[in-house]
Formats: sequence, C-alpha cells, structure tokens
Amino acid sequence: MANEEDDPVIQEIDVYLAKSLAEKLYLFQYPVRPASMTYDDIPHLSAKIKPKQQKVELEMAIDTLNPNYCRSKGEQIALNVDGACADETSTYSSKLMDKQTFCSSQTTSNTSRYAAALYRQGELHLTPLHGILQLRPSFSYLDKADAKHREREAANEAGDSSQDEAEEDVKQITVRFSRPESEQARQRRVQSYEFLQKKHAEEPWVHLHYYGLRDSRSEHERQYLLCPGSSGVENTELVKSPSEYLMMLMPPSQEEEKDKPVAPSNVLSMAQLRTLPLADQIKILMKNVKVMPFANLMSLLGPSIDSVAVLRGIQKVAMLVQGNWVVKSDILYPKDSSSPHSGVPAEVLCRGRDFVMWKFTQSRWVVRKEVATVTKLCAEDVKDFLEHMAVVRINKGWEFVLPYDGEFIRKHPDVVQRQHMLWTGIQAKLEKVYNLVKESMPKKPDGQSGPARLVSGDQRVQVAKTKAQQNHVLLERELQRRKEQIQASSVLPGVRIKEEPVSEEGEEEEEQEVEEPMDTSPGGGLNSRLANGLPAGRAAGGDSFNGHPPPGCASSPVARELRAFVEATFQRQFVLTLSELKRLFNLHLASLPPGHTLFSGISDRMLQDTVLAAGCKQILVPFPPQTAASPDEQKVFALWESGDMSDQDCCVSYGGMWYLKGTVQS
Repeated sequence: MANEEDDPVIQEIDVYLAKSLAEKLYLFQYPVRPASMTYDDIPHLSAKIKPKQQKVELEMAIDTLNPNYCRSKGEQIALNVDGACADETSTYSSKLMDKQTFCSSQTTSNTSRYAAALYRQGELHLTPLHGILQLRPSFSYLDKADAKHREREAANEAGDSSQDEAEEDVKQITVRFSRPESEQARQRRVQSYEFLQKKHAEEPWVHLHYYGLRDSRSEHERQYLLCPGSSGVENTELVKSPSEYLMMLMPPSQEEEKDKPVAPSNVLSMAQLRTLPLADQIKILMKNVKVMPFANLMSLLGPSIDSVAVLRGIQKVAMLVQGNWVVKSDILYPKDSSSPHSGVPAEVLCRGRDFVMWKFTQSRWVVRKEVATVTKLCAEDVKDFLEHMAVVRINKGWEFVLPYDGEFIRKHPDVVQRQHMLWTGIQAKLEKVYNLVKESMPKKPDGQSGPARLVSGDQRVQVAKTKAQQNHVLLERELQRRKEQIQASSVLPGVRIKEEPVSEEGEEEEEQEVEEPMDTSPGGGLNSRLANGLPAGRAAGGDSFNGHPPPGCASSPVARELRAFVEATFQRQFVLTLSELKRLFNLHLASLPPGHTLFSGISDRMLQDTVLAAGCKQILVPFPPQTAASPDEQKVFALWESGDMSDQDCCVSYGGMWYLKGTVQS
C-alpha cells in the first residue's frame, strides 16, 4: 500500500488498435550511424523485395566528397569489380565505388508480440508489425571481383594456342537415362539446402520506389497508423475476458504443453478451436454437430464475436431448414470421397442428402422408404442422412430433430429470403434429376404456424382426384368463355378490347383459380408448407414477413414501387405479353438489394391490376385454337393512356396487325 501511495497514476491514455497496415508494415533496422546523420538524409538509389521470403535489398549512395572517404581505395574496388572497360553491365559506372548495397535478414519469425506505436492528442495508436528486418552491408561485389580475376587468369594461361589447334576428333558419347525417382528420394531432395536455395533464387524481385520522411506520400501513408473512428467507438479487439487477459500475461510454458495428453485427431478442444479463424470455427462446429440453432452457435463462439460476421460465415457451410442451420452436404462428403456402405461417389450422396433436407423444408416428417425410392440409394446411406437431422418415431416416420425457430425467422428476414432463393434452385435441380411431380398440398389457414401433419398415400390420391375434377370443370368453363368471346368478336373483323371486371367478385375468384401464381413471392414456386422454416400461412397471408403493409393496398410502398416499374416498362415498350412482363419483373427483382419492399410477394393478379391502373388495356388477339402459346403469352397489354395529347389518334401494332386507339375502343 505504501508503494502504491508513493507511485500515483499521473495520466490515463486510451489505446487503439489500427489495422489498416497490419499485413503490410515492416520494421527496418539499419546499421548504427553517428547521431548527426540519419538514413533519410542518404539518397536511396533503388529498392527491391521478395515478398514470400521477406527479403529486401537497398542501394544507398556513398558520399565520395566526405573527407573520410578514401578515393584511391574506391577507384581500386571499382577497377577490380568492373575491369578497365566500363559498359552498361558495370556495377560502378563512375569508375568509383559510389554506392553500397544492404541486404536484409529476419530477426524473429514470430512478430505477433511487436507493434509500431504512434502517440497523438492523448491517444496511443498501435499497429501490428508484419515483419522485422535487419539490414546489413552486402559484399556481393567482392564475389564479382573474384570471378573477374579468375576469368583473366584463365585467359592468360590459354593464350592464343586455341587458334593453332587442329580440329578435334569426333568422340563417342554415352547416353544414360536416369532412374525413376522414388517418393523418399524426392522428399529428401525437396528438403535439401541446395533445393531451397535454388527455389529462393527463382523468386523474382519486385522493384520498389523509396519515399523520404518528409515526402507528401509518406505523410499520407502515415495517417494509416491512426485507428479510424477512434473517438467514441469501443475497440472490441482490446476487450478481453479476465481469463483471456491472464493467459496473455502468463502464457503456458512449452514444458506444460508437452505434458498434456495427446487428443485424438478428430477431437478439438474449445481452447484450440478459438485460436482458429472464425470461418474455420463455424465449419468445424457445424461439421460435428450437423444441426444447430443460431443462438446456440453464438453461445459457443463467445460473446465478443459479431453476429453479422457469423451470419456471413454460416451461410457458406450450412442451409436454413425450419429456422435452424443444417450443415451442407458437400462439407460432409468432399469431392473425392465415397460412401462407406455402398461405395457411391460423393456427388450422388450430396444429391440424396439435399433431397432429404429439402423434404424437411416442406414438412416436419419424412418417410425413409419414400426417400430410398426416389434417390435409389441403399438403406444404410438413407439412414445416415436421416440420423444427421431427425429422430425416428414409431409408426410415424422421421421427425426433424429441432423445433421450429420462429424467432430467427422474425429477426432475419433478409437471410430467410436469400435461403429461400437457394432452395428454389436446389428444388429445380432435384425435380430434373429425380423426375419429381409437384404435388398440390393443402394450404394452412392464416395465422397457423405449427408443424404440418403427416398425410398418408390414400389421402394424397383422394386429394389429387378431387383436384383433377375441379380443374376439368374450370377448363371446360374457360373453353366455353373463349368460344363466346370469339363469336362475339366476329362482328368486327378487327379486334376487341377486353375490359376485365374488377368489382365482380365471382369472376375474379374464377380467374384467380385458373391463373398460375408468379414465382416472385417467398412462398410461391416451392409448393411448400414451410419455405426455409417460414410457415406458408404467413408467406401467403396479408402481412409479409419483411414487415411491409399488404401488397394489395394502393397506398402501400409495394404498390407504389410496382406502379413505377410498370409505367417505366410500358414507356419503353408499348405492347407486352404477360409472360414477357413477368420476365422483365424478375430481372428487375434480381437487380434490387436484399430486403427491398418488392420481395414481399407479387401475385399475377396484382401485377395485372397494376397494369390496367397504369393506363394500359388488354388486347384480345385471335390466336388459333391449336396454338402452342401459353396462357401468359396469350394475354397482351398495350399502353393506352400515356398522358399525351395524341392518345386518341395513335395506333398499336402487335402480331403484324394495327389496332386503332380511340375509335375502336368498344
């Protein structure tokens, strides 16, 4: 206590960690010079570096006018190195040793404990060093002088006798082929000193430009030694728990580490895991656990880890199923691996496991026989797939191992939307490979978010028969309606304008049953009750999961955005089919950032209503009865009211026919 009173705290200094130059900052240690002379005052003629070896060479000028410089010795060294005649390859072009080369060597291989500090305005900014290099004078010019001396001696001994010698006789040459190199011999050759020296010599030099201490470029680069946004922002890199801080102060000795028992190769402790990069931590955890909620993953990684970085990393190694993360198939089955049960290659295994994961996005229950029938894999492989993510229930099937995580779905709608798009692509591939037929599953009522019940095979057949009968009646009604329209239009050989009823609820419901929805809504296209963990009731209801108002409201942001897109599209192209308009709308969606209001789900009916409200009308084009055009291609819309004075005197062209506006609107 007495010592603490005698040594009070004078000042507290905030410490910041600057990482802008963390991978680029080197410390050069020059030889000792007099205090009156700094190396910045000496001209640096050239500089070059080998990045892989961290080797630097600097050429610095020598002051030949200094009274301490021996001019005769400098001339003698230049004469020994370059000889009497100077050319472009000469080391000393002035016939005087006027420069000196410094070559670097590493002082330590571990620079994690060293940093460069900059004190400014009561703040201490630290930048980790990437390397520490000591510069020492290089005497390679002496080797060059010795080589010149040996060449001159060899020339003097040979003289001019070579000119008088007769032509040499033809000699027999024996050709030998080297034996194939074994693996052990190759490893010894690769680890030899000669091979390493040759490999280091082959690395090319990268020439650098030297900037002095007072240069403007140096002043600019020196600003990177300051931590950006240091005022009022907590630096999480320096916030450590008491145990981590104690471990940094007193790291375990090497002897203690040697005494610890060696763990199996497939076991990794949490202490070892936290020394790895964040991406490797997430990959190892997901590979071992297989299925995990996001909250559990954050608790394992520690409270200091940023959740945004974890979300970015988890999407690279896992897929979202019912609000939980399931490890990707290619992580468990690498490219060159195969099944231990049947020897099936990894590509087939990944496809089968993706099918099981996709089935769990549709329902909480999966039947193993159904999976084996579709994937054509053996029972052991299918059982491995199911054991990764489900538990067996007697007389019911396999149930997904974790409950539905609605909290994650509610907090991260952008991630859910992105995962939904990925699952849509996977579903398309599975349907193509396994020849799957889209089943018409009954939708849940609004507000229901519980798991789907198990539907038996007889019930599915009955539902399919009922749906087929309903579709037959609807198709007959649609055919009769088109015949009546064609007969009515025969009075005027030109064209009729189809005015779709908006107020009649019965006809609206009939057309909605015939039309197919666009694949722009989160719940459409997958034919699912659960889309990436999102209940179908919420996806198809009035409220979108992104928190926007119902899309049908004319004053909602969704309606305004859709109206702006339709008006801009018809200003460029006056006549469009519904199929082409949907294609342009999908391209427009792909260019929008995640979380945009248009991602809340746009139906065909809403798109057509917006087109009609934007001053467009539907043209009834007389397609032949046996036409191959789809229903969306037969619906043609034209811009009728653009706000111009010539609206009543314009014509619209489609399919080689002209349609007069204003005079033939009936």
